Order: sequence, then structure tokens, then C-alpha cells
Amino acid sequence: MSTEALLSVSNLTASVDEKTILHGVDLSVRAGETHVLMGPNGAGKSTMGHVIMGDPVYTVNEGTIAFDGADITELSCDKRSRAGLFLSFQAPVEIPGVPLSSFLRASIAGRPGLEMRGKEFRRRVKELAAQLDMDTAYLNRELGVGFSGGEKKKVEMLQLLLLQPKLAILDETDSGLDVDALSVVSRGMDAYRASCDGSLIIITHNTRILEHLSVDRVHVMVGGRIVREDDASLIPWIDEHGFESFEREAADAAEAR
Repeated sequence: MSTEALLSVSNLTASVDEKTILHGVDLSVRAGETHVLMGPNGAGKSTMGHVIMGDPVYTVNEGTIAFDGADITELSCDKRSRAGLFLSFQAPVEIPGVPLSSFLRASIAGRPGLEMRGKEFRRRVKELAAQLDMDTAYLNRELGVGFSGGEKKKVEMLQLLLLQPKLAILDETDSGLDVDALSVVSRGMDAYRASCDGSLIIITHNTRILEHLSVDRVHVMVGGRIVREDDASLIPWIDEHGFESFEREAADAAEAR
């Protein structure tokens, strides 16, 4: 495993509508690592993922984001995507009139190493759909329209496996999923790691999706700050005790500032 950071977030402060959400956040992820970002609702976890991806809704007030050796702080979302970043949404969008297969084809267009002819593309997508127990009939349906929460997550896993990004940020991927859908998502993450040794940042407040995953580092976020970082042993502790002690510590630190 490389000692160089694939993603390096330094002193990141970000806001939305002039309200500061992230406060001086530092985060470093090396190639091939799996990191988990946990914390209570409203802690700023999803904001962190969106700011790393370059969502224009948010403003970076201070700090830098470096990816694969380049400063991407000012890059647009699409350029970050082409550089090898991927973000799955907590609530995937619906796009009426756009077949899923057309969306997938457009998503790989012009990406080095992912060029495929029509027949090759269809064969590859069918292979990936089979891996995820996904009916290929979905490929002809409008993107996200009428899909259940689990089906939308399968589509995201399909896109992840097709694009093979260097770093995937999965935002509350386990939210609202039943046991079967959760199994598919876990299988998708395993397949992604196996196929390209990609890095993962899993954003969650629930430990269920982490039970069968090899995790390198765990970060706890409260009030837009990372208040604790440790190895995977922190996960069962959080499962038993929750985030209350972290929230109390953060409140005491805020009073002291």
C-alpha cells in the first residue's frame, strides 16, 4: 500500500448560504484504504462528501483538497469525477426520459481506459448487473423513476463497478435498506475493492453496513469537526455507546473556545 495520500483534506472550512458547516477539517486517505466517517445526524458528514466532490452549493472558505497529487479545491464536479472521484447520493435523483443504459453509456464516454463498443458495453453491463442480482430489464427503464430505495442503490453500485474510480464516497448508502438490499450493497463494495483496489469513504451513522467490511480508519464528526480518529476497534465501541460522549466533549470544547 502506498504511503502517499490519495486524498488529502487540509484545514477545510466550508459553508452554505453563509452558514459555516465544516470547521478546519483534516482527512487523509491512502490508495486502497477504507475509511468510515461516522457521527450523529446533522454532524456535517454528508456536507463533507459533497464538498470533496465539488458540489457548487457549498463554498470553501479556507483550506485545500488534494487528490492524486493535484490540488482540486477549485475544480468543478465533472473534472473531479474524471480525475477518479465518485460520490453516491443519500437520495439518488430521478431523471424521467433518460434510460438507465443511456445514462451509464454517457457516464463512461471519453474516460481513458473505459472506452467500449456497443456490444462490449452491453455485455459488461449485463455482467455487472448479474453480480448485483439486478434484472437487466431495469436497463431500459427511466433512470430512478419508480425504483425502490434498494433498486436505486443497486444502480449506484452498478455505476461504481462500471466506472472503477480511484476513490468512492458512499453517502448513507445503507439508509432505509432491507437486509437483502444491504447484502447487495456490501457485495458491490467488495467487488469494487477486488476489481481495482479502490479507496472508500463510507459516510454513515449506522454500523450495520460495516459488519463484514475491512476498515482501516474511523473518523467521528460532531458539529462539523472531526473529534476522534481511530482504527476499526472504534466501531463496536460506537455500536454499544453511541455518540453521546463525543457530543458532550464537543460541547465542552465549544464553550472553551
